[in-house]
Amino acid sequence: MFRTLNPATETVVATFDADTPARIEQALADAQTAQRSWAREPLLARAAVVARIGDVLLRRKAELAGLITLEMGKPIVEAEAEIEKSALTCAFYAEHAAQYLADEAVPSNASESFVVYDPLGVVLAIMPWNYPLWQFIRFAAPALCAGNGAILKHAGNVPQCALAINSVFAEADVPTGLVASLLIEPNDVAALIDDVRIAAVTLTGSTAVGKLVASQAGRAMKKQVLELGGSDPFIVLADADVEAAAKAAVKARFSNTGQSCISSKRFIVDAAVADQFVERFCAGVAELKVGDPTDRATTIGPMARSNLRDELHSQVERTVAAGAVLKAGGQALPGKGFFYAPTVLDHVAPDMVAACEETFGPVAAVLRVEDVDAAVALANATEFGLGAALWTGDLDRAKQLVRRIEAGAVFINGLVASDARLPFGGIKQSGYGRELGAVGIREFSNIKTVWVGPAR
Repeated sequence: MFRTLNPATETVVATFDADTPARIEQALADAQTAQRSWAREPLLARAAVVARIGDVLLRRKAELAGLITLEMGKPIVEAEAEIEKSALTCAFYAEHAAQYLADEAVPSNASESFVVYDPLGVVLAIMPWNYPLWQFIRFAAPALCAGNGAILKHAGNVPQCALAINSVFAEADVPTGLVASLLIEPNDVAALIDDVRIAAVTLTGSTAVGKLVASQAGRAMKKQVLELGGSDPFIVLADADVEAAAKAAVKARFSNTGQSCISSKRFIVDAAVADQFVERFCAGVAELKVGDPTDRATTIGPMARSNLRDELHSQVERTVAAGAVLKAGGQALPGKGFFYAPTVLDHVAPDMVAACEETFGPVAAVLRVEDVDAAVALANATEFGLGAALWTGDLDRAKQLVRRIEAGAVFINGLVASDARLPFGGIKQSGYGRELGAVGIREFSNIKTVWVGPAR
């Protein structure tokens, strides 16, 4: 059973039955048939269909954003931005897919050689609730351009978003069966991964789930792209523009109510500017408005589920008990809804919970360091390696320091964000493989070498 539970009111809005084994079986058969035909379509024809998906997303922005806000509590302005970003990504790949997938000649003295990019087949996409449309579209737009099909297993708390994806793709005249968003119970995922009609798997989710999916896909010899957890550092060096850094830090931590893998979570600040940074950071946090996510003035909505809020509060309590200084927030808010006050913890030590664990919600941990080397060492002192932000006035030094930071992306004097033009993904326990950019569209391709000898 799947249900829409409004996290702002704690009201069950709708319930849905899981898809039956017969429905899943039919979807797999249809996807395989449709994908084989789709792969034979000219690339520019496939790209035109992906462009139409973007058009439909924009036409239905108000409706789709409303579903996101209803099911997982994202402030409505951010939900609309999610739809707009998804549409832009469709347009981007529609324009650039032919360039990214063009045959590549390999110089040779003795023969003709080149590399081609063929589709893999039907990809199983296991997607999370925190960006219900964007997470799927950033996979689907390049994957469809490359000639693949998809079966979507979405998170259990966003069933209406999952079903809306079917109607969006149908309205865009995506071939029937090529993409199917199904309501699938977690216990049924292993059988899907093992099914011969699934060629590869992509997952965005927790590290724990990633390890499980990786083991299942590995046994089945299926290609995987895994985008998992993160504890991103936001490094502020002594020569940084502290005011600009503090302003960006508020957005970096508290967008989507802090429920993002690439949210900055550990604010590693040179002691020389730490007091100034914390003061300005806390001033920015104080301006955040917690409340009804359908109100356009709201900047912090509810957390998606009550258990997530409970775990976050436990992390805060354990960190404060270990000696951190609570500068703001630190408590669940009274009344209906899974609201948690925007929280800032200062003087967090590297061995405290908020520094060691991923905090998936509106909580920021400030760690103070004495110099650049200590900042880089602390940034790397985590099992995760998704993104990192580095704030400094010395760009030449920054370009050298990024080589020492263990992350899939480092943003200098900016906050970490995904961008259709750039590869996105992590290292260490944050996963492997890349989405987006030229690299992302090739992840679910058979990179085939072709060697041509003389005619006989």
